[in-house]
Amino acid sequence: MEWLKTCSPVPYHVALAFMEKRVSEIKRGTAEEAVWLLEHPPLYTAGSSANTSDLLEPERFPVYATGRGGQYTYHGPGQRVVYSMIDLKKRGCDVRRYIHDLEEWIIRSLAKLEVTAERRDKRIGIWVTKDDGSENKIAALGVRVRRWITFHGISINVTPNLSHYDGIIPCGIIRHGVTSLDDLGIKASMADLDKHLLTSFEETFSITPKESQELTL
Repeated sequence: MEWLKTCSPVPYHVALAFMEKRVSEIKRGTAEEAVWLLEHPPLYTAGSSANTSDLLEPERFPVYATGRGGQYTYHGPGQRVVYSMIDLKKRGCDVRRYIHDLEEWIIRSLAKLEVTAERRDKRIGIWVTKDDGSENKIAALGVRVRRWITFHGISINVTPNLSHYDGIIPCGIIRHGVTSLDDLGIKASMADLDKHLLTSFEETFSITPKESQELTL
C-alpha cells in the first residue's frame, strides 16, 4: 500500500480524476492500494443524500456533486483530507466494518493529541464535547465503493476557517456546531496529525504502508 501526500492545495476535480483512475487500476491489478493526504482550496461538496435546502450560500464557494455518501460538507485550507483507495475483497467485503474502522482511525489519531473524540448514534462523523457541554463535529466521513474498491474518505479539522461552514448546514445537522483542533486550544500542526494518522492506520487496519511519497499533480 502506498502512503501519498500532496502539499499544495489540490483542486477537487483533479483529486476526483486521480481517485477514479487509481480505483480502476487497483481493480485491474496494475496499481497498489493507496492512502492520500491532501488539502483542497475552499469548496463545498454534495453527497448522494444532499438536500439543496442545506446549501445556504450557493455562490460562496464552488459546489461539487459527488458520488460519496452523506450530505453537504466544506473542504478547505487547514483541514486534513484523506482519501483511501482500498480493496475490500482482501478484507471480507464488509463495508460497515470499513466505515467503523475509518471512525476508529480518526478517534485513535485524535486521542494521540489528547482529544476525546467519539461516535454519536444516528449522527455521521466524529464528535467532541466542549467545556460548555456543546457537541461539535471535528471530523467527517464520506465513502464510495465501486466493485469493492473504496474511494473518498475522511476529513479532520486542524486550523480551517470555521466561518466557511456558515454557507451550508453540515451533514444536514442544525442543532450542533463544528470545531477544530485549533478551536479546542490544541496547537498541533498538520504534520503532527499526519504522524498520528500513520501510526493509527497501522493499528486500526493492521497494514503497514510504504514510506510516505510526495504526489505532485
